[in-house]
Amino acid sequence: MNYNRWDNSVVDTNLFLQLQDLTSTLSQVPEFNFEYAYGSFIDVIGNRITGSKLWDVADATIRRSGYKTDVFLRAIGTLHDSQLSAFHHYKADVDDSSLPQFASQLFTLLEDLRLEEIIKHSRPGTKKDFQVRKSYLKHYFTTQLATNMTRSYASDELFCMIYLLLQADGPDPSFSQANEQQLEQLERLKPILFQSFEAKSTADTARIATQIIWQLTEHYKDTVNIYFTHPIFHWEDYERDTLFDELTRTDDVSNEDCEEVDQDKNEYIDETFSTWHRENENANRKQTFLQMDLDVGTKTNLKGGGARETEDADQAMASIQGSSGKSQHQDYSKLDTLDKQAGNRSGQKSEAPYGEENKDAVAIFKEALPPTFDEIALYKQYVSTVENHKRKLSNTIEKVLEHKKTTPRKDLLFGRMSKNLLPIFTEENPRLFYKKDQDSKEIDAIFTLLIDCSASMNQKMNETKRGIVLFHEVLDHLKIPHSIVGFWEEATVGKERNQPNYFHVIHSFTDSFYEKNGAKIMQLEPEEDNRDGFSIRVMAEKMLARREKHKFLLVFSDGEPAAAHYEQNGIVDTHVAVSEARKRGIEVVGMFLSDGVIDEREDKMMENIYGRERLMVPDVSELPELFTPILKKLLLRAI
Repeated sequence: MNYNRWDNSVVDTNLFLQLQDLTSTLSQVPEFNFEYAYGSFIDVIGNRITGSKLWDVADATIRRSGYKTDVFLRAIGTLHDSQLSAFHHYKADVDDSSLPQFASQLFTLLEDLRLEEIIKHSRPGTKKDFQVRKSYLKHYFTTQLATNMTRSYASDELFCMIYLLLQADGPDPSFSQANEQQLEQLERLKPILFQSFEAKSTADTARIATQIIWQLTEHYKDTVNIYFTHPIFHWEDYERDTLFDELTRTDDVSNEDCEEVDQDKNEYIDETFSTWHRENENANRKQTFLQMDLDVGTKTNLKGGGARETEDADQAMASIQGSSGKSQHQDYSKLDTLDKQAGNRSGQKSEAPYGEENKDAVAIFKEALPPTFDEIALYKQYVSTVENHKRKLSNTIEKVLEHKKTTPRKDLLFGRMSKNLLPIFTEENPRLFYKKDQDSKEIDAIFTLLIDCSASMNQKMNETKRGIVLFHEVLDHLKIPHSIVGFWEEATVGKERNQPNYFHVIHSFTDSFYEKNGAKIMQLEPEEDNRDGFSIRVMAEKMLARREKHKFLLVFSDGEPAAAHYEQNGIVDTHVAVSEARKRGIEVVGMFLSDGVIDEREDKMMENIYGRERLMVPDVSELPELFTPILKKLLLRAI
């Protein structure tokens, strides 16, 4: 479990996945990831675009539109339309100013407003989200303005007034409570600020911001608060015109050595080979060349007329390794494409078969030991406490099975004659026959109970075992295959590329119903961390190998997933694991175990992972009573 009492935010998994899709799609860079951060910026080196925590508000509409517009501004605007040269010139122009923080935020504000208009024009579907963004920020800066006036933060007060002026619905908004000095200063700045509506480039934005900064430098101290972060992380390191150019640049090879070629022995044919037809004619009659980006190679003195603009005239020579093999029966139509061959070669598998967040996780299975006399005695005590629940639940399921066995199938065209002959007179094609089923319909299902054995289960494990005993006793009585597995990640011995995840197999599908292994449940103990997404995927893989029609996975947990490098994306990864399992036919139910009143944050967290299929248990001692109806519901569903 991972719970920070100072951070009450809960990851909305559906929104996060939507933002991730928007990030990679709109940026045209599949490697880019979305992250929540204290500010919205784009990080080319870290392959990420962030959304500001400013949007962590209760209103779901504002939260969704706020984060989406952050992605729009960075993935569409900053990445493709902000000129890096203007950033460098602006920094040089205001470097000696006494308002570095104010200058950075003003530039970001003006540039974002310019980019917003470009985005709304090219993608009209974004207008609604930008309108929500504008309404919320106007309310936010109005509140901040009042706070700054009370605290006499002059530069912060002026910054808020600048934002509200630029976003005002009318030409002359009123700031009746503002300081007289700020009002006079704002009047002097208005002609310059209004030029931002005509800004066509980042250079125009930089010019306007520079004029404002130098008017304020002698009269103001820097801002106290941070409202906007710089839109580009480590922007000082980039030299190209735009970030997209930086991402797609093709540098010359790093080494300057050249191959020596004997021109007398060099065979050279001065002949153009070209094919043409009307459909592929280029307007300027330039041909398209296969393009490779090389970092290391050897330059040759071979001259060619097809060099790319980013290369020297010399061509770069490198060896390209390929593979070939004889196809079966000389049938070349079924050969894999090159990208598939790369994955299939030498029996290689995906680098992250259990999700990118779990690429370093290693599954280690630990078999339960034969139960001791003390464990057997304790197990019998637990059985006696749940005997009443077991008997009621087992009787209910057996009665349903018996009913299905004896209930006749009616309204058939042939079989035994029914006593009800009325349909002969009331129906055109009467069905007067019935049949009785001779064989009972068995429960074609398997269950897996996956128990969180993280350290936070220390105070709850004993009562949790009581619910597990009920689960095992009922399914054992009904002869339904099931497995009981505890899971945890061992953090103390984990390395950067090796994170051991243990699966303590208490009861497996192959254990005989005639072997009394229930006492092994007593061996479950709290251990260390919990990597839920990885554990769910591993168990789902085991269950999918079975031939039963109905598959149920019940996950007992007491909180948020917590493991090495799993903090921010643990909830999302677990949600994705649950969704993947459900798509493959496994019904997954989350069971939250609390030690008191369940707060809204915990319920929202479980909803984000498991959706409606969740059971919230406020007191672990109530687990058998609350577990009985959910188990009954699942069993009836499998009949």
